[in-house]
Amino acid sequence: MIIHRRGLLAAGTALGVAGFGPRARAAEADLFPIVETAEGRLRGLTSGGIKVFRGVRYAESTAGANRFRPPQPLKPWAGVRDTLDFGNISPQVPADRRRDYADLIFNDMQPGGMGEDCLVLNLWTPSLDRAAKKPVLVRFHGGGFYGGSSNSPGGDGEMLARFGDCVVITVNHRLSAFGYLHLGDGGNFADSGSAGMQDLVACLAWVGRNVEAFGGDPKRVMIFGQSGGGAKVSHLLAMPSAKGLFSSAAVMSGSRLTAMSRADAQATSEQLLGKLGLKATQIRELQALPWTTILAAQAELEAGQRARGEAPRSFAPVLGSAIPHHPFAPAAPAESAHIPLIVSTVLDERTYREANFGMTWEEVRKNLTARAGARADEILAAYRDEDPKATPYVINARIVTDATFRQSARIMADRKAQQGAAPLWAYLWTAPSPAFGGRYGATHGVDVSYAMHDIRMPLAGPIADNRRLADEIASAFVALAAKGDPNNPKTPAWPAYDAAKRTTMVFGTPSSGAVEDPRRRLVELWVEGVGRGAAE
Repeated sequence: MIIHRRGLLAAGTALGVAGFGPRARAAEADLFPIVETAEGRLRGLTSGGIKVFRGVRYAESTAGANRFRPPQPLKPWAGVRDTLDFGNISPQVPADRRRDYADLIFNDMQPGGMGEDCLVLNLWTPSLDRAAKKPVLVRFHGGGFYGGSSNSPGGDGEMLARFGDCVVITVNHRLSAFGYLHLGDGGNFADSGSAGMQDLVACLAWVGRNVEAFGGDPKRVMIFGQSGGGAKVSHLLAMPSAKGLFSSAAVMSGSRLTAMSRADAQATSEQLLGKLGLKATQIRELQALPWTTILAAQAELEAGQRARGEAPRSFAPVLGSAIPHHPFAPAAPAESAHIPLIVSTVLDERTYREANFGMTWEEVRKNLTARAGARADEILAAYRDEDPKATPYVINARIVTDATFRQSARIMADRKAQQGAAPLWAYLWTAPSPAFGGRYGATHGVDVSYAMHDIRMPLAGPIADNRRLADEIASAFVALAAKGDPNNPKTPAWPAYDAAKRTTMVFGTPSSGAVEDPRRRLVELWVEGVGRGAAE
């Protein structure tokens, strides 16, 4: 009998499948887990025991007829969708690497490609047991309302999911003109100026429908974000459509007190529309344009404004039916009165914007005089007395920080505390970044890696004391998600904040601890009207 080689191979394959198929299939299922969601099945990838699902759609593409519209419900699908790699990031001007700080936060590294099919999330979980009911932490990325994504290395959730035994989710959504172009007061596009924030509500609704299938508890969902991510949390706290979709929140260096008025939004939008040669009523023509054309026009407009010495008009969430009032002005929002909240800043926020590392004391005095007039010398002396070793560059940044970031956070915290319906905790991060010999101090974004329990990033670094800090803040965030209170065995006792004592956790070196109203006198200089800056 003659046996052809092809037949022999087929027979051997059949025998192999029969003999080892179940074991091979089990191994495959372990490495590539499949989860049944409300809309269809997803295949992920196991990394170090953590199940990872990247590029998960939570709504339909925003291209074409969906551009500028609220996020459209996700259509169910048959079969299994792979979620092994990142999805699109929202169209945006690439990050500029010409500043050292930009390299430290990896904003130029945004894998996944750029496009309008960007309503995607990434998820990490230690368990796919529906009965596990683990706390869920949903993080919104920084970059204001114009840039960034959750695909950046700083957004990786694997370490936090493992350390905190929790589900971690990060989110992409529409940015800039694609998420916040105001197209008028009537018709189906009256709320186009808040589309990017409506995306985040859609994501949280997806979490509510589906997180149980990933081992999470839909009743224990914490939202948090730093910088622009904190500003997004600020707005969600005031959105009626988000009520009931999360149980706790944290605003990190991003306290946003007001949304954009419709008048300001109209002025910003008209400039871009003028560059495109269209009017707000020409919706179909706007939807037919390639997204590259819109982004290029926006970039050209902003470049021209900078060349003329003007501050570029930015796109941001606009008041309307989705955001019916300002987030924290004149008071804390009723929609989230029941939500436990953390509000924070870092000591030297503003160093991320400054590059004059060789600044002199005379330059600091000149800048301060523009803010504080005749009291400049007195104020500068107070700052130097507080920290005699700080450089002029750091002191200058600290002054600007106290007059801007710190004021917004203080106002938000006081108003939440005065509301009295749910507890609030505040923290101040003082541990400096070791990057470039520590020249940036405790700069904007320094606490992000620690909160994600991922200290490999350049602003942190894998040293023993940084591990302690990561244990402290990450444990506090997981505890807030789990039980509505950040207190836990790994973090020093953290009393709730009130507007009288303003007790604040100071995360620092060589140790952390709670302090009543830290740096009170310096911060209050700006409350007194010495030169108080606008909230950023």
